[in-house]
Amino acid sequence: MSLALANPDAKSVELDAELPCRKFDPDLWFADAPAELELAKSLCGDCPLRVECLSGAVERAEPWGVWGGEIFERGAVVPRKRPRGRPRKEDVARDAVLRVEVEARMAAEGLAEQPRVAVRLAA
Repeated sequence: MSLALANPDAKSVELDAELPCRKFDPDLWFADAPAELELAKSLCGDCPLRVECLSGAVERAEPWGVWGGEIFERGAVVPRKRPRGRPRKEDVARDAVLRVEVEARMAAEGLAEQPRVAVRLAA
């Protein structure tokens, strides 16, 4: 995201150099490996556009990737990306705790998730 989109009067060229998604490989924010997504999340921590980026991603229900320091999957924020395969029981319990933490962070930032609409596709 460029600051030019958020504020057309700002000096977007100077800010672009500070944005982690401009400074590092953009594919990192859409990686398949959970460890790479965690790295992208951590890089977003000091981004000056983190809140705007997250807010826009929630509005658009981004299908995947790291936006504003959170991982999106199928249009919803998830606490972490699970590796392939069947999850372990302790992973399921940890995910429940992480989901509560993510929801609390988003609520504190005024970005509570909007209710998702379930869609059933006819075969």
